[in-house]
Amino acid sequence: MVQRKSPDSVLLVTIGLLLAVGLIMVYSSSTVISLHRFGTSYYFFSRQFLYALAGLVGMYFCMNFSYYHWRKLVRPVFFINLLLLLLVLVPELSATRADAQRWINLGFMYLQPAELTKFALVLFCANYFSFKLDKMTDFRKGLLPVLLVLVLCFFLIMLQPDFGTALAITATIVVMVFASGARLLHLLGTALAALPPLLALVWVAPYRLSRVMSFSDPWVDRHGAGWQVVQSLLAIGAGRWAGVGLGASMQKQLYLPEPWNDFIFAILAEEMGFVGCLFVIALYGVLLWRGFRIAFRAPDTFGQFLALGITVMIIVQVTINLGVVTGMLPVTGLNLPLISYGGSSLVVTLGSLGVLLNISRYCRK
Repeated sequence: MVQRKSPDSVLLVTIGLLLAVGLIMVYSSSTVISLHRFGTSYYFFSRQFLYALAGLVGMYFCMNFSYYHWRKLVRPVFFINLLLLLLVLVPELSATRADAQRWINLGFMYLQPAELTKFALVLFCANYFSFKLDKMTDFRKGLLPVLLVLVLCFFLIMLQPDFGTALAITATIVVMVFASGARLLHLLGTALAALPPLLALVWVAPYRLSRVMSFSDPWVDRHGAGWQVVQSLLAIGAGRWAGVGLGASMQKQLYLPEPWNDFIFAILAEEMGFVGCLFVIALYGVLLWRGFRIAFRAPDTFGQFLALGITVMIIVQVTINLGVVTGMLPVTGLNLPLISYGGSSLVVTLGSLGVLLNISRYCRK
């Protein structure tokens, strides 16, 4: 293996800037409701700050833990993840919010196993492709095992249910499979076979169907299914070029539900304007650039696919979140990586980026 160097400094600074923006926006977007519900404006910010510290510790560890050792941990990580996906379905252990059973109550925090699934599947596929790359053009020997594992995880996540996360994970793995050299005909055939079940999942769940129906014109049901998107668009429009000023958002005044979560970018757009939005999108663009650069320069196939998977995992979620906030995609419930409130997402994302930074330490020049 190539001699270890310093981690990618550009990526490291980018992560730090995104995390700083996230902490600022979580505080700004949550102060009104935090004060109203808990009597303090720091309720959500203080928790996010602790999650960020835990995530940074995880990132530092992963940044200094040779990525090659993750090959030995593929099976333990994958089976622990499956166990957690099963445990979250046990009512006595889980926490339910809005009819969704996605969290395990640990007492001091709520663990969301689906967040770990993202990294577990990326790790599994990176290891699998490093051994089976020459067989990926064969559907039965190459592509089928990956699809079976993906379907298993998709099914367990849908039992929670969490359609948005399941789709984001699927998109990530599809990109990795495409990069592995799998035949386009096999991918198209699989997509066509998967389309009817996906449409059925939307049709049988009234709230999903209403989101899709309101997507074309959220103003038709602006007080119902289209409420979040309408309020989001009003926030974005109010921001104009330079924003109304940090902390001065009107949509966080009990108009946009839980603005520190999935729709935090709308509050950022309102307070920081087009300039602030462009800055954040540019940071994600730098993350994409450095992640792909690391993937291309990684010293082995495992490192290449692991770097690619981690990068795509984050960017897919960013793309979906921004699409939802701007009304270009139906509401999915996916947060904005490194910026939205959420312990499991932040810790897993920072830990995954720590692995990416470690791979950068072994990259070829």
